[in-house]
Amino acid sequence: MHNSSDRPPVQLPSKYGLFTISILEDIQSTVEKEHCLLTMGTPKDDCLVRIHSECLTGDLFGSIRCDCGTQLEMSLQKIAEEGEGIVIYLRQEGRGIGLSNKLKAYNLQDRGLDTVEANLELGYEADERNYRVAVEALQKLSIHSVRLLSNNPLKVQALEHAGIRVSERISLVPKNIPPLLRRYLSTKAEKMGHLIELPDESK
Repeated sequence: MHNSSDRPPVQLPSKYGLFTISILEDIQSTVEKEHCLLTMGTPKDDCLVRIHSECLTGDLFGSIRCDCGTQLEMSLQKIAEEGEGIVIYLRQEGRGIGLSNKLKAYNLQDRGLDTVEANLELGYEADERNYRVAVEALQKLSIHSVRLLSNNPLKVQALEHAGIRVSERISLVPKNIPPLLRRYLSTKAEKMGHLIELPDESK
């Protein structure tokens, strides 16, 4: 991974505040991908960090099949409130299986399979992602400890295995959860070990 010298960081004014955005190129991958690094303020140890995997349907179109877009929005809001933090946007759509295969998985889900079963039916693991580029980006920024915005224990493990301490893990759970999304979140908690506490439906 490296920042391309001919593509220096640029300012990104947003509705959340002023970020700096730069490209992270994965030179070890056989598929050319440009990941993104967004920073606000001057990130340092124990700053807020969101490692976010691309989700076209959730991030851009507001799909309620997943909570990806909501997690990204919550992360940007929390970082804006503190005035400092990092978002690493990884181009690994559909938990690493790509957009086309993710849509195939959606079709299987419409036939009754859950998100894990659909991936397995297509011949993939439940989660095909890796976080090497994110680790390298944090190391390049001399970040040794983070407050991680995530429900996913695999992200915690990946960072700590690389020597980056997760001093705090901050859950990202939406307040209003329609039935379709509740089923998805329940599956992630029960089958993938995601640390999600769903609000009581009776309340």
